Amino acid sequence: MAADAVEEIRGTAQGTAPVPLSVLDLVTVGAGRTATDALRTSVDIARLAEKRGFHRYWVAEHHSMPGVASSSPAVILAHLAAHTDRIRLGSGGVMLPNHAPLVIAEQFGTLEAMAPGRVDLGLGRAPGTDGATAAALRRTDRLGEGADDFPQQLAELIRFLDDDFPDGHPYGRIHAVPGPVQATSPGGVQSAHRPPVWLLGSSGFSARLAGTLGLPFAFAHHFSAQNTVPALDLYRDSFRPSAVLDAPYALIGVSALATDDEKEARRQVQAAALNMVRLRTGRPGLVPTPEEAEAYEFSPMEEEFVRSWNANVIHGTADEVRTGLDDLRKRTGADELMLTANAHGGDVRLRSYELIADAYGLPTA
Repeated sequence: MAADAVEEIRGTAQGTAPVPLSVLDLVTVGAGRTATDALRTSVDIARLAEKRGFHRYWVAEHHSMPGVASSSPAVILAHLAAHTDRIRLGSGGVMLPNHAPLVIAEQFGTLEAMAPGRVDLGLGRAPGTDGATAAALRRTDRLGEGADDFPQQLAELIRFLDDDFPDGHPYGRIHAVPGPVQATSPGGVQSAHRPPVWLLGSSGFSARLAGTLGLPFAFAHHFSAQNTVPALDLYRDSFRPSAVLDAPYALIGVSALATDDEKEARRQVQAAALNMVRLRTGRPGLVPTPEEAEAYEFSPMEEEFVRSWNANVIHGTADEVRTGLDDLRKRTGADELMLTANAHGGDVRLRSYELIADAYGLPTA
């Protein structure tokens, strides 16, 4: 693989950070705020991340969640591409079973044309929502088939991205445009470059598949922390060198929130935890304010969930968060840390990334 393509995946650590730092954006919507407010915050964070040397900025696909305005990652990424110049942009991820592979290839080919050489395509096999919503997305209630067919869907998508279906294949005369076919057309000058594919996961399935295919792997530590080390070990043990990578490369998503004082961090994290309590009990809504969380009477079962959830959220002052991230990196051996800041207010999220950048001495321009 060309050196510049490898760099797209591997990145370079900045400042005193032990590995490249990146951002995962859920485009969270707080109570009293609008989706427009949330998307404006995403632009502000992306600009800050680019200025301060974060390697990539990914947007996650979720559906039917009032507090998460990221149902259309490709649309949001196009918006962010128009407001940034250098930072890598990508999906963390697009849920492949929800979409026809050709549609994804067309969308990300379009993004690549908008932001050449800085688009990532991260793919997951979960629906990113509840079963009823997944059925509405896929126009079927046979949801297991989508997950079971994931390797075949992935292979088809890569064929569309590379425009290399074999002779005689039913899709051999179908081309994802924008894409490599334009370079082979009369007078064509289209770049054959296409977004690198990542596999995302929260268990061992995608870890093993990514390793077997020699693809980069992203693990959702922020909501499946107990599986992080086993999944990364499985990925590394399964890894086979490929045209994409000659050695494993794994990033982990980490919930991290830095504030100017520790008490405020606890308040913000408690509000985010209340949001998760409501989501997990079938009552999804906007992210509550810290004041609402302070007034809320948690049941004993909810309190236990909050304790367990918050145990995996690295929060506090910038120094405390830096120490927590350093320890996590040592414990997991992750090649990259992708930070997601969950809080009610966009200003709090923006300030968190700024504080973490300062704690690691990241560039200022």
